[in-house]
Amino acid sequence: MESAEGHMRILEELNFFDIKVSLKASNVMRTVEAYRLFSDRHEYPLHIGISEAGPSFSGTIKSAVGLGILLAEGIGDTMRVSLTAEPEEEVRVAYEILKSLGIRRRGPEIISCPTCGRCQIDMKPLAQKVADAIKDIKAPISVAVMGCVVNGPGEAREADFGIAGGKGLGLVFKKGEVVKTVKEEELLDELMKMVKEADPGPV
Repeated sequence: MESAEGHMRILEELNFFDIKVSLKASNVMRTVEAYRLFSDRHEYPLHIGISEAGPSFSGTIKSAVGLGILLAEGIGDTMRVSLTAEPEEEVRVAYEILKSLGIRRRGPEIISCPTCGRCQIDMKPLAQKVADAIKDIKAPISVAVMGCVVNGPGEAREADFGIAGGKGLGLVFKKGEVVKTVKEEELLDELMKMVKEADPGPV
């Protein structure tokens, strides 16, 4: 932080005050503490991020933890998720962080339950198929993929749209209310019909 303050003084002495400060580091808690200290001392806007966070999986976790803490405390004006991955993945992760904190919604949110003893459908491939099918949607909707028809619609009643698997059959629901019962292999298609009505753009 001392280095950033030194550069700020140079700019201020030149009567330049259009300054935005970045204090990014690869250590999550060191980064968080640096931004906290700076925001207590100065009014300049902050560009936040965890630098060199790593590959997609571990880097996403580190970024979500560090940026989530800062954003929840009202610290940060712009942000960058730095992953050893495609730039599009960085943008997707950034939007998911903002979405999870209720700061900004863009595109769909997926709600899916873990596998358990009540699960009556192969959840992992189905959830991935749904994620792939809705990834280009722009509307801020929530979509649930649930593993059983008994608890699924109720547990995911806040979702805009959802499906719940059963033995050969499944439910399609909207805001917790069952719309229809369909064959297991028709669940994805029926879900996407409802989703397309909410977002008529490319799916």
